Amino acid sequence: MENEEKIIPERIWQADQDTLAIRWLDRHESTYASRFLRSKCQCAVCVDELSGETRLRPGSVAEDIQPRELESVGRYGLRIHWSDGHKTGIYSFDFLRTICPCSECKAKET
Repeated sequence: MENEEKIIPERIWQADQDTLAIRWLDRHESTYASRFLRSKCQCAVCVDELSGETRLRPGSVAEDIQPRELESVGRYGLRIHWSDGHKTGIYSFDFLRTICPCSECKAKET
């Protein structure tokens, strides 16, 4: 049950115009800069389906990118409608937890 709680969001909110925040059931809070999150999109437009090669260059994401709408995709994830018009990516909760940029999560990667 403990591992399951890690990937279930308790609350998702726009902390400010540049930051999306998620509090998980295990009480961990993740904050994601909009540009970082947009550059991590895993949809077929941004990542080649066959090779897995990233098509979206992080440097091509506008500095001022912002989420326009957050849409729940069942109990699975989140679709973000971005200010650049992109909205096809679904960010699974598991993926979002995996890419949490906080120092605690980064330390676990090594």
